[in-house]
Amino acid sequence: MDKTHLTEATASKAAGDGGDRQLDLEAVSAVLDAVFGTVEHPGSIAEALRRGETVTAGSFGSFHTEGDTATFRPGKALTEYLRKTTE
Repeated sequence: MDKTHLTEATASKAAGDGGDRQLDLEAVSAVLDAVFGTVEHPGSIAEALRRGETVTAGSFGSFHTEGDTATFRPGKALTEYLRKTTE
């Protein structure tokens, strides 16, 4: 999934099942850039990791550093979803 598809999927998911509330794709893209960053500008996750912080995204998982490498540890809900133990 590339950024364009992620932006579209996120806007659609945020609109809900009815799809009657469409989010502006440019706004969603800007939020994704702010969280994950771009080549030119680090996102809030990268900035927190550089400060030595762990970034926890609820039951999705957490980002942290090991030395100078960023790592991701999936949370329980994501792990269960991927193992198909939840819907």
